[in-house]
Amino acid sequence: MNYGTDGCMWGGWGWGGWILMVAVMMLLSAVLITAVVLAVRYLACSGAQWNRADSAASLPPEGALAQRFARGDIDVDEFGRLMTRLREHQELR
Repeated sequence: MNYGTDGCMWGGWGWGGWILMVAVMMLLSAVLITAVVLAVRYLACSGAQWNRADSAASLPPEGALAQRFARGDIDVDEFGRLMTRLREHQELR
């Protein structure tokens, strides 16, 4: 067996080689864990957007209008006006 010039395996890196290998493995592990966490968060976020769109479609009109008002899509005046029109439309049925 050839152990390098100083009679040590790994070409004489000694403890420095082990420390370097451990540091590289820790860095690669951190990158891999970060990538998995970011992928899960991305997929969970996009799934939540789909679920929110599905739930808005299944709400009664008053509930959908209340959600728009709660999100700030419409102001108080428009909310009142639209709610009045919804109730008038339901009375005509």
